[in-house]
Amino acid sequence: MERILDWDPAAWGPPGRGLAPQEAGAGRTLASVLNKLPSAATLRYRGPETLPWGSLEEEEDEGRNPQALANAAQGELQDPRPSRELPWPMQARRVHRKNQDREQEAYSSRSRVGHWSLQLARSKEKTKEVLRSLQPWAWTVKKIGGQFGGGTESYFSLLCFLLLLNVLASVLVACMVLLPTWLPGAPPGPPGINVSSLCGSYNPHTSGLIAFPSQLFNLLSGEGYLEWSPLFYGFYPAHGYLRVTYLCWVFANGLICLLLILRRSVSGLKQTLLAESGTLTSYSHRVFSAWDFGLCGAVHVRLRQRIILYELQVELEEAAVRRKAAGRTLGQQARVWLVRALLNLLVLALLGVAFYGVYKVTEESGQLQEKTIVQQTPLLQLVVSYLPSIFISTVNFVLPPVFNLIGQLEGYTRSHQIVLILLRTVFLRLISLLVLLFSLWSQITCGGNAQAEACKDCGYNYRELPCWETRVGQEMYKLLLFDLLTSLAIALFVQFPRKILCGLCPGALGRWAGTLEFQVPDEVLGLIYAQTVVWVGSFFCPLLPLLNTAKFLLLFYLKKLTLFATCSPAARTFRASMANFFFPLVLLVGLFLSAIPVLYSIFLIQPSKVCGPFRGKESIWAQIPESIETLPQTAQNFFFFLGTQAFAVPLLLISSILMAYTVALANSYGRLISELRRQIEMESRNKVFLAQRAVALGSQSGTL
Repeated sequence: MERILDWDPAAWGPPGRGLAPQEAGAGRTLASVLNKLPSAATLRYRGPETLPWGSLEEEEDEGRNPQALANAAQGELQDPRPSRELPWPMQARRVHRKNQDREQEAYSSRSRVGHWSLQLARSKEKTKEVLRSLQPWAWTVKKIGGQFGGGTESYFSLLCFLLLLNVLASVLVACMVLLPTWLPGAPPGPPGINVSSLCGSYNPHTSGLIAFPSQLFNLLSGEGYLEWSPLFYGFYPAHGYLRVTYLCWVFANGLICLLLILRRSVSGLKQTLLAESGTLTSYSHRVFSAWDFGLCGAVHVRLRQRIILYELQVELEEAAVRRKAAGRTLGQQARVWLVRALLNLLVLALLGVAFYGVYKVTEESGQLQEKTIVQQTPLLQLVVSYLPSIFISTVNFVLPPVFNLIGQLEGYTRSHQIVLILLRTVFLRLISLLVLLFSLWSQITCGGNAQAEACKDCGYNYRELPCWETRVGQEMYKLLLFDLLTSLAIALFVQFPRKILCGLCPGALGRWAGTLEFQVPDEVLGLIYAQTVVWVGSFFCPLLPLLNTAKFLLLFYLKKLTLFATCSPAARTFRASMANFFFPLVLLVGLFLSAIPVLYSIFLIQPSKVCGPFRGKESIWAQIPESIETLPQTAQNFFFFLGTQAFAVPLLLISSILMAYTVALANSYGRLISELRRQIEMESRNKVFLAQRAVALGSQSGTL
C-alpha cells in the first residue's frame, strides 16, 4: 500500500518567525527543505521585508493593527452586492449605497474615456493596416523571404525604402524648384555666343546640324541640349525667391532622409538586440512559439515553414562555427589571428591601389578631353568622358568577390562575414566616389591655390569649367547612368545566357555551372552606392532623384526576374535581423559622406558667375543672410538669435541633460531586465531542486 506524504503544520514553526531549524533526530520538515532552495541563499540581498520560504503571516485579529482593521472595514463597505441583500444596519446600508453611487459615476466617466481611447487605438490600427496595404510589393517581398531567406528579403525591402526616399525627393523638387522657376514665366534661354564677362563666356549649345552620334553622345554624357535643361544646375535663373527655395529643398531633403533612416535603424536595432541577446534565438522559441496559428491557405503555411527553416539553418550554422572556435587551442587561435592580420593587410593594399587608380584616371581623363583627336571623334570623346565611371565600376565589380573569398578564409560566422564584406565594400565604393570628387575639386579650385592664374580673378577655374556645378552634376549623371547600364548588361548578357546554356548541358557539371546565388552584400552596396551618388548630385542635378526613381523601379523588376529565373536559395544564410539594422546604418554613413562635398560647395566655393541661380554671389550660403535682412525686424532678431551663444549654450545643456536622463533610464531598465532574468533562472533552479527532493523522498518511502 502506497504511503501518502503528509506535512505537519507544526513543521512551519511558530507564526511570524522564520523557518524552524532542522532538529538532529527529527525527520525532514518542509521548512528545512525550502530552506535549502537556491533562492533562499539570496534572502539577505533582497532586504529585511522579504519573507523566507515557509513563513506565515499572523491570522489572529488581536495581532492586527488599527490600520489593518480600517482597511478590512473599508473592504467590507465595497461589497459588490446590493445594499438590501446585506445583513447590515440601515445606516451601514446607506453608506454602502452612497459608495456604490460614487463608484458608478466614476466608472461611467472612466468608461467614456476608455471608450474614446479604444476607438482611437482602433482607428490607429486601421490606418496602419491601410498604409501597409498601400505599400508596393509587400506580398512579393514576403514571398522572396520565404523562398530565398531573410537576407535576400532585406535587399528588396531596402530597395522599396530607397524608392520611397527618391519619390519624396522628387516631390520636393517639383514643389520647391520647378514650380518657382516657371511661375513668373518661361525661364530665359542660354547665353549668347558673344556674351562674355570677366569670368569668361558660357555657351552650352552647339550651332548647326547635329548628327545622330552626337545626339547619342549628348544623351549619355549630359552635354549639348541636356546641359541647358532643367536637369542641371546652370539652367535655373537668378531669382531671389528661387535661390532660397533651391537651398531649402536641399536641406529639407537631407533632413527627411536622415529622420527616415534613423527611424528604420532604430526599429532594426530592436530586432538585432533581441536576436543577439539570446532571448528569442533559442531553438525552443523557434519550435514552440514561432508558428502563427492564424495562417489561412496552403501558400501562407508553406511560406511560414520556409521562413522557420531558414532561421533554424542560421542558428545551426552559427552554433557550429562557435563550437569549432571554442575547441581551438592557444596555438590554433594565434594562427587564426595571424591569418586574419595578413588578410586585412592585403585588403588595405587593394583599397589603396584602387583609390590611387581612381585619382589618376580622373586626372588623365580631363587632360585627354582637351586633345584635338578626341574632340573630333564622338565615340572616342564618349569613352574618354566615361573613363572615371568605367574604372570605378570595374573596381567595384572585381574587388567584392575578392573580399568575399577573403572573408571565408577568416573563419567568422556568416553574419560576421557579411558585416566585414559590407564594411570593406562600402569603404571601397564610397571612398572611390570621394576620390573622384576630390579630383574634380582640384580642377575647380586649381588644387586649392586661390592665387593661381586661372582662379585668381573669379575664385574658381573659369577657363576650363565656366559652369563647374553643371560639370559635377554631369559626372554624377554619368555614374548613375553607367551603373544602370552595367546592371542591365550583366543580367541580360551574362546571367540569363549562362542559365540557358547550363540548362542544355546534362549532368552534374551543368547543374554546378548553372547554380547562381543572389549575392546580398554586393547588391546592397550597389543600392547604397547609387543612392549616395544621388545625394551628392542632387544639388548640381536637381532631377537626379526622379531619374533614380525610374532606375529603382526598373531595377526591382529586373532583380526579381533574375532571382526567380536564374538564382537558387543560398547554401549559407545569415541573420535577417542583422541586415535590418546594419543596412540602414551603412546607408546613414553614405548620407553623411555625401553631405561633405555638398556643404563644402555651399559654404566655401564661389558659385559660377555665368550660370545658375546663385551667379554673382560670393558664396551660395550668402543668399540666406541677405534674405533674412529683408524680413521684418522681429523675424530678423529671431533668426539671428538662433545663431548666437545665448541660444546654443542652453540648447546644448538641455540636450546633455536629456541625453544623461536617457542613458540613466536605459541603464536602470537594463539592470531591471538582468534582475528579472536572474529571478527566472532562480525559479527554474528551485523547480529542479524540488523535483529532485520529491524523487529522493519518494524513493526513500518506496513511492514516486
